[in-house]
Amino acid sequence: MQHVKITIPSLMENIRIVESFIDNSKDRFHIDDDIYGNIMVAVTESVNNAIRHGNKFDKDKNVHLRLSVEPATLRFEIEDEGAGFDYDNLPDPTAPENIENPGGRGIFLIHALADEVTFLDQGRRVQLVFRVPATAAATMNVA
Repeated sequence: MQHVKITIPSLMENIRIVESFIDNSKDRFHIDDDIYGNIMVAVTESVNNAIRHGNKFDKDKNVHLRLSVEPATLRFEIEDEGAGFDYDNLPDPTAPENIENPGGRGIFLIHALADEVTFLDQGRRVQLVFRVPATAAATMNVA
């Protein structure tokens, strides 16, 4: 298993660094195009939430991003330095009263794109698991 990690200050422009991290990881570990888009959207949305909601745009607080690469699994962990949140009691963005709201869909989207989503440390840390198809796992660089 290999680990790669970065830490960024809570500034929205640092999303570009996260995108580069994902692109570099795609190249380094030969991540299949079939799951690359899901990873890009789910991880950047998680980091966006960490900056915006977790750290409240406080540039003195950091977001930590870690990727663990296993033969058939990619595990991204995003951690902020905020107070956490009640992830079990979020409004349903598909409910009629919420359809018109401009926000509130990020976590719903993350759940739809990742194979597993686990919140830890009162919501300050989220793990996103992406399963790699067996044919693609054979070409991943995990040595």
